[in-house]
Amino acid sequence: MEQAGTCTGETESVLRVEGLRKVYRSGAAELVVFDNLSFRVAPGELVAIVGQSGSGKSTLLHIVGVLDSPSDGELYFAHVRLRSLKADDAADFRNRQIGYVWQFHYLLPEFTAEENVAMPLLIRGEDPAESLNQARRWLHDVGLGPRAGHRSGELSGGEQQRVALARALVTQPRLLLADEPTGDLDSQTAEAVSDLIRSLHRAHGLTSLIATHNLAFARRCDRVLRLQQGKIQEVSPESLPLS
Repeated sequence: MEQAGTCTGETESVLRVEGLRKVYRSGAAELVVFDNLSFRVAPGELVAIVGQSGSGKSTLLHIVGVLDSPSDGELYFAHVRLRSLKADDAADFRNRQIGYVWQFHYLLPEFTAEENVAMPLLIRGEDPAESLNQARRWLHDVGLGPRAGHRSGELSGGEQQRVALARALVTQPRLLLADEPTGDLDSQTAEAVSDLIRSLHRAHGLTSLIATHNLAFARRCDRVLRLQQGKIQEVSPESLPLS
C-alpha cells in the first residue's frame, strides 16, 4: 500500500495537506485525533476517506473546509494557504470555493426546497430572481424539479439529502466535501444518492472528498484514504470488502 500523498505526481493539486495534526486538550490530558497527515487531491478526483467512527474523518473535513483549525501542519487550496485566512476571508472562501453535504441535511424548515438551495447565493448578495433560477436548475439536476416549491417536512429523507446536495453545488464550488452523505438513509436510498453524487461529480467536473462508512460507495471512488489510529494511508478501492 502507498503512503497517501505520493500518487498525484507533479499534477497541480486542488488540495494539499502537509503534516496535519489535531490535538484536543483538557487540563493535563490530551487526545491526539491525528498526527502528521499528508495527502493531495488533484483536480477532478473523487476521493473517499474511510475509517471507524471516532477516527477523525469529520474533524479532518472540518479543517479542510476551514470550519476548524489544526493544531499544527499546513493546508493549501490551490496556492492559498488556508491557515493564513482571517475570519471574514475564511467565510467568503467557504461560500465561494467549498460545497458541503453533511450526514444530516440541515435544511431550513420554513423555506421551500428552491429557497434552501438558493440560500448560499442570497447570502453572498446575488440577485434573488437569478438565485432562484439557479436553484431550480440544480433541483432539476438532482431529480427534484417538480418538488421545488415543497418545504423540507414535505420531502422524504432521500429527497432532503438531494436538496442538500443541490445547495452545496449551486455556488459551483471547486471542492465538494461530504461527511457521511448516505449515513442517515436506508440502503436503497443510500445507493441512489451515492450514484447521484458520482454522476454529478463526473458531469460537472467536480473535485470531491467524501468521508463515508459506505464501502460500496468508496469502492467506486477514484482513490481511497484510510484514517486509522491517527494516521492516513492510501489503499486501493478494490481492496475494500464488498459489504
